[in-house]
Amino acid sequence: MTNYYFLGIGGIGMSAIARYFKQKGFEVGGYDRVCNSLCTDLQKEGIDIHHTDLGSDIDEKFKNPNNTIVVYTPAIPNDHNELLFFRKNGFKIFKRAQILGEITKLERGLCIAGTHGKTTISSILAHLLKQSRTDCNAFLGGISINYNNNLLLSDKSDLVVVEADEYDRSFHQLSPFMAVISSTDADHLDIYHTPEEYIESFNHFCSLIVEGGALIYKKGIRLNPHLKKNVKSYTYSAKEKADFYAENIRIGGGKLIFDAVLLDSKIIDLELGVPIFINVENAVAAMAVAWLNGVTENELRKGIASYKGVKRRFEKHIEKPKIYIDDYAHHPQELASSIKSLKMLYGNKKVLGIFQPHLYSRTADFYKEFAKALSLLDEVILVEIYPAREAPIEGVSSKIIIDEITNPLKTLTTKENLIDTLRTKEFDVLVTLGAGDIDTYIPKIKEFLKTNN
Repeated sequence: MTNYYFLGIGGIGMSAIARYFKQKGFEVGGYDRVCNSLCTDLQKEGIDIHHTDLGSDIDEKFKNPNNTIVVYTPAIPNDHNELLFFRKNGFKIFKRAQILGEITKLERGLCIAGTHGKTTISSILAHLLKQSRTDCNAFLGGISINYNNNLLLSDKSDLVVVEADEYDRSFHQLSPFMAVISSTDADHLDIYHTPEEYIESFNHFCSLIVEGGALIYKKGIRLNPHLKKNVKSYTYSAKEKADFYAENIRIGGGKLIFDAVLLDSKIIDLELGVPIFINVENAVAAMAVAWLNGVTENELRKGIASYKGVKRRFEKHIEKPKIYIDDYAHHPQELASSIKSLKMLYGNKKVLGIFQPHLYSRTADFYKEFAKALSLLDEVILVEIYPAREAPIEGVSSKIIIDEITNPLKTLTTKENLIDTLRTKEFDVLVTLGAGDIDTYIPKIKEFLKTNN
């Protein structure tokens, strides 16, 4: 096979794989409904992309089933004309997770799973390995600010950092050498139906770790891992003693410093590059895997301090006079963690949050939990639900969340009226929250803040 064609190429996970095959010398092209910044970057890198469903009228070089592999995401509908063309004409068609699974069979996969924290843990781990003698490859679910990319390649390491996505049981395609599980809080109940079935999918994921490998999971989460013989198991925590844990955490003056206990070793006074409390836990998980793969104390210290974060993960855009942060949080637990971190960092300042719910099904399942988390803000603005792959559900809208928010300072608006709504608000810190397209409004928000400060 010489060609790879991607349906949904502009997604964060798909774009990394497209880059991987392009850099390996293959011909790469594809389709995405939306022309986003990732698509623009891929086009600059020599990848052919279009944004209209062309059916059988795609580029001739991708029309031969004998030399072209097709990769698609679950977001592509079954009646998509290009997908129908490929199916009708006998192409080899794979889900994104299947391709990642093949890569983890060829390399030693360090697979990061969990309801929350996958991208941050993956990016910290990749950075720790990349700036050490160990090195790695990495497929990240976000753009690393350190490397301005979601794909890292090595010509000397067979370690590959991969996010193990539980949606649609995608992570069951992987063959981990080591796996991290950060959380098992119920999500994607449109797929799993019950919290118990969701947790069982993580138990099965653990059974895929190869002999001689290791499982590292957050102490106290609901998990009953099924492990092969000779697979070691470790716990980690930022709040209590575990195999790997943090202690003596100090926050102040814009810095966060902590001590790390790594099995029988201890590293004191580590400075965290992105100084928010939730990242201590994420850093401990990443350090555990790096330590088990030979990264030294000095390399860990240097890597933790120089870590700059991931775009859209608690990403600071403006520092003064008003502070503006954007965060991808889209599950109630993630929202609560993000908001609590903001309140710890900016204790005496008024925090205004703008939240865009992601998916009708998730909103229906967790609207009360969303409201409880958002009530922690000093003031909250909600915009309409971002549907992604879903059709509307009757009776489900952002209004059912805002009706449950206990804070009286709450506003429901549209994205189109968002800037006008902001003009009526007083705040010191602004945060945009959500996994939809709220990030497309970042330039407008920044322009508004700079011209109205």
